[in-house]
Amino acid sequence: MPNTYQGTVAAPDGRFAIVVARFNETITSRLLAGAIETLTSNGVSHDAIDVAWVPGAFEIPTVASRLAAGRKYVAVICLGAVIRGETTHDQHINRAVGTALASLGARHQLPVIFGVLTCNTLDQAIARSGGRVATSGKDVPEKQLGNKGVDAAKAALEMVDLMARLPA
Repeated sequence: MPNTYQGTVAAPDGRFAIVVARFNETITSRLLAGAIETLTSNGVSHDAIDVAWVPGAFEIPTVASRLAAGRKYVAVICLGAVIRGETTHDQHINRAVGTALASLGARHQLPVIFGVLTCNTLDQAIARSGGRVATSGKDVPEKQLGNKGVDAAKAALEMVDLMARLPA
């Protein structure tokens, strides 16, 4: 039988860093609130969470790299919101940020979590940051679509646990 490794959403010892973009702050502040609530409700103390605000999503990898390199944190959660405009600018930002964050996690062998929304519309961003949107049909009640900040924090908790279980 092969050895199988899987993490669980459990509160580890250690500090968490959250890098959050200020651009589209109406959205990103909701992602941040969801991430912090998830971490604390799973046993991480507020004192074990550090938040670094950056101007926009493009600046997230620079600060995430600095935080990961310092080895002070068990995970770095990256939150932002890039919304498509009239040009292809969003595609370039999304690709650059995603590639850089994936590289950071591998290079530092540390969970670097991609919690950057890549939405076509503001309504999509609102829905994915804990907003409510109406479902189809006039008699269908509104439903919560979720907060991707919550998902990012859960992924961080699970990855920290998994990394601790893996053999060196």
